[in-house]
Amino acid sequence: MDELDKIIINHLQDGFPICESPYAQVAEQLGIAESLLLQRLQALLDEGVLSRFGPLYHAEQMGGALSLAAVAAPAEDFEKIAEIVNSFPEVAHNYARNHRLNMWFVLATETPEQLPQTIARIEQQTGLKVYNMPKINEYYVGLRLQA
Repeated sequence: MDELDKIIINHLQDGFPICESPYAQVAEQLGIAESLLLQRLQALLDEGVLSRFGPLYHAEQMGGALSLAAVAAPAEDFEKIAEIVNSFPEVAHNYARNHRLNMWFVLATETPEQLPQTIARIEQQTGLKVYNMPKINEYYVGLRLQA
């Protein structure tokens, strides 16, 4: 990662324009060609410096539901259980935790009704109880990493 990569990453953390040609607009703000910006972003993704570049949607504001869930997966079956849980398109991400409930994951569904249905399907396929921990309050913490 060179200085231009760092400038691109730092700049994009402050927002991304919603317009017909957002990459062209960002490139102009950075004083580089749009093709160079796209090339640099793709290289950062290919090299694993960035794991993802894309929008984050607020599922609840779009009419959906979001919840944190956990299971107590037996250590000997952990990978198998993780594979089952991760096969659900409603699972946004999944974490191994050093806790009795050792697998935590975020569920995002298109409707609130789909959330308990998804939990029931995960329980059915894993044979494990899914502990649903719905959000009570929402707090926004801006996280900005300096590249």
